[in-house]
Amino acid sequence: MTHKPKKRGRKKREESLPFWKTKTLAEMTQGEWESLCDGCGKCCLLKLEDWDTGKVDYTDIACRGLDTNSCRCNFYANRKKKVPDCIVLRPAMVKRFGWLPRTCAYRLVAEGKDLEWWHPLVSGDPETVHEAGVSVKGRAVSESDVDEDRIQDHIVKWPK
Repeated sequence: MTHKPKKRGRKKREESLPFWKTKTLAEMTQGEWESLCDGCGKCCLLKLEDWDTGKVDYTDIACRGLDTNSCRCNFYANRKKKVPDCIVLRPAMVKRFGWLPRTCAYRLVAEGKDLEWWHPLVSGDPETVHEAGVSVKGRAVSESDVDEDRIQDHIVKWPK
């Protein structure tokens, strides 16, 4: 009599993988969703869209709510009240927003890709996003410090 080894089920393999490899964005808990944010601050940069072509240009101007040193929102829980045009990202929106940086974890997961080595969930350190030069830290100015007529002077290529 031969003994067949027990097959390890898919469930067992999935338990050993991180949540972003086993769940869709819509399946994530609120905590998992929030932890996907790498803290780069790029989504908080002002963007200029050409209405005729749909082309989006990034600026180095950060929303007034962004702390450009920590790359975190100063009033995250109330951001929509303080900045009415702030976009509160939801899973269903990710694929529609082509302006999300190619390095954005929400975009990567939606596209079936893995997180970058510097992502805090991979590295275990929230500073690696800054150390890798991926964040806006040291490269952005607050919209409070920019004359509205000079916004086009602040178009940059680096956020993409």
